[in-house]
Amino acid sequence: MTIPPTPNLDEDAPVFSIAIAAELAQMHPQTLRQYDRMGLVVPERTSGRVRRYSLVDIAKLREISELSEAGVSLEGILRIVELREEVRGLRKRMRELEHELAEERLERQRVFAAGHGEIVAIARGHRVRARSEVVLWNPRAAARYAAEQDEDED
Repeated sequence: MTIPPTPNLDEDAPVFSIAIAAELAQMHPQTLRQYDRMGLVVPERTSGRVRRYSLVDIAKLREISELSEAGVSLEGILRIVELREEVRGLRKRMRELEHELAEERLERQRVFAAGHGEIVAIARGHRVRARSEVVLWNPRAAARYAAEQDEDED
């Protein structure tokens, strides 16, 4: 049984009661309670302490069911779930760092202009001082010049 995609439902929204979640995951509600106690799938709770499951929780329950059917023990499943969560977190952090690095690289890009016999670095988004200056389009020469400037600054 597959859950049809619902365009307006947040996958993380805790909306399903234990009975509905058990039916969607094709499990007994007592199994879901056991998984909650073990920390395999811990649903959100309402103010009255009633369990509410999300689509993400149901997907995890199905994943656990598949591992169990393959002969993996509950302790093994718990470790697999923990490692998968850790990998998801690390991948998310890696994407964040890659984004930060890309932004930093954009900020550090320099534009080089030549005029009156010298090459000068100008900040991105700034204009050259005189109309007679020419912007260098040779990225290798610009990179060499930037490396020399960085060495001079140190």
